[in-house]
Amino acid sequence: MKLGKVIGNVICTQKVDSFQGIKLLLLQPLNEKLEEVEEPVVACDTVQAGLNDIVFYEGGREAALGLKNWFNPSDLTIMGLVDQVNIGE
Repeated sequence: MKLGKVIGNVICTQKVDSFQGIKLLLLQPLNEKLEEVEEPVVACDTVQAGLNDIVFYEGGREAALGLKNWFNPSDLTIMGLVDQVNIGE
């Protein structure tokens, strides 16, 4: 699983049927120190995340399994909200 911060919404005028009712969010990938890494990505939201929330998300086939209809083209899906990150020294 990967960490990300919600930085925006993605508005679509048309979606594939398996994405109907699914909110799409723009995520900034983060490392374990909550520093920005890579370019922003789009992910399906399954947890009602909001702007500036820290979330964990999954990619690949596991991303598709996070949605109700498992037969979908999702490449990234938000799986949960992060309350706190603790890094041992």
